[in-house]
Amino acid sequence: MIDREKVLAVLQKRFPGSSLEERAAAANAIVGLTDEWVDVTARQPAMSHCASVQGAERCFIADQREQGFELRILMRAARDR
Repeated sequence: MIDREKVLAVLQKRFPGSSLEERAAAANAIVGLTDEWVDVTARQPAMSHCASVQGAERCFIADQREQGFELRILMRAARDR
């Protein structure tokens, strides 16, 4: 389970200009992620080759990772219909 207080601390540090209400809403959304979301980050370890639809530019994810950001890729698990 995700610790809501830790999430709030990270949000405060990362978004110092945000209001308490905005941070609380974001923390609630993050903590409220259910098991229907699966972390698939490890399935795409080398994102440096990732390209946009046009193939001319690298994708946002690859650029962010190159800048040192840690990224997680979540995929919603299939639901029984």
